[in-house]
Amino acid sequence: MEVKNETKVGFSAEVSIIPAWAWVLALIGFAGMQVLCNVVMARQHDAPPPVVRALLGLLAGAVTACYLLLIGYITRDARRRSMSPVLWTFVAILVPNALGMILYFILRQPIRTACPQCGSFVQRGFNFCPHCSHKLSPSCPKCQHMVTADDVYCPYCATPLAAAVRPGAG
Repeated sequence: MEVKNETKVGFSAEVSIIPAWAWVLALIGFAGMQVLCNVVMARQHDAPPPVVRALLGLLAGAVTACYLLLIGYITRDARRRSMSPVLWTFVAILVPNALGMILYFILRQPIRTACPQCGSFVQRGFNFCPHCSHKLSPSCPKCQHMVTADDVYCPYCATPLAAAVRPGAG
């Protein structure tokens, strides 16, 4: 059975919102950690062996790059969720031990979409637009829960669904 009219949101779609400046900073941070661990540390009189320095450089570089990419992601994601990108970027940077990032992911708002009739932003899962009462998704005529266009009966109250919830009707 083929599912139609669903938005595909996956890891690659989320990675694609990271801005170019974050990728550049992540590469610079990764390269900087390689130089720090493999060049600067090598000049110390009590430096670890080269294999340990190389592994430490890779680990520190990966952590630095991921941190910077998360900062970029938070900046763009906050904007698309109608949150303050400046505030959440500063929270993510300034709250220590990555607690600011964890707070962001716990407290972030759901992604809002535009009503096709009036253009105002509505939360996902709404059956009707709160501004113009346009029907946004098929719903059960009895309990008003969302249903899919292929449902014959409401999965919540077992009401037989008429052609009113089918695509092209209404």
